[in-house]
Parts: sequence; structure tokens; C-alpha cells
Amino acid sequence: MKIGQVDNAKPIAPTTDARQGAAKAGDKGGTPGIPAEASTKVELSSAATALAAAAGDNGDFDAAKVERIAQAIRDGKFEVNAEAIADKLLAHTRDLLNPAAH
Repeated sequence: MKIGQVDNAKPIAPTTDARQGAAKAGDKGGTPGIPAEASTKVELSSAATALAAAAGDNGDFDAAKVERIAQAIRDGKFEVNAEAIADKLLAHTRDLLNPAAH
């Protein structure tokens, strides 16, 4: 997984529908440039749904944990365990290279 901005990324011009939605939002006192109602429908493939179910990912996160980590970073007390990160990275790589081992 690469983290950061993609060099060849190009901005996408809004579609006619998005421009019309933005105009409607402006007419109703909404935020200019943002449609008043969502017009995009997202559907996950069966493979993505199966992966999410297998991972037990219900979309929740621990807000208190996020705040504790953020506070530790602000206080300069957050420590990175490079050995644990390396071990998990190697295990993940092994899993990717040998999926039959599961």
C-alpha cells in the first residue's frame, strides 16, 4: 500500500448532474458546490462484502483510543515500536505471497 499523493492524479470535472445539484443547493440556501441530496450510489462487489465479513470489519472505531493516541502525539509521548511494525509487515507479506496457508 502506498501512502501519499499519486503523481499522475488529475482533478475530475463535475458532471452536469453535480453542477445542477450544486445550483439547487445554492438556491435553497445550502452550501454552494455541494448537492442538496446525495446522487451517487455505491455498491460493493460480492468479493468486497465477503472480505469485510471475514475481517469482522463493522466500520466502527474506538474514538477514545484515537483521542488517546492523538494526545500522546501532541504531548510528544507517542512511541513507535518499529520491531512490532516490522513483524506485522512481514507476516502480512507472507500471507499475501502464500494465501493457501490460511
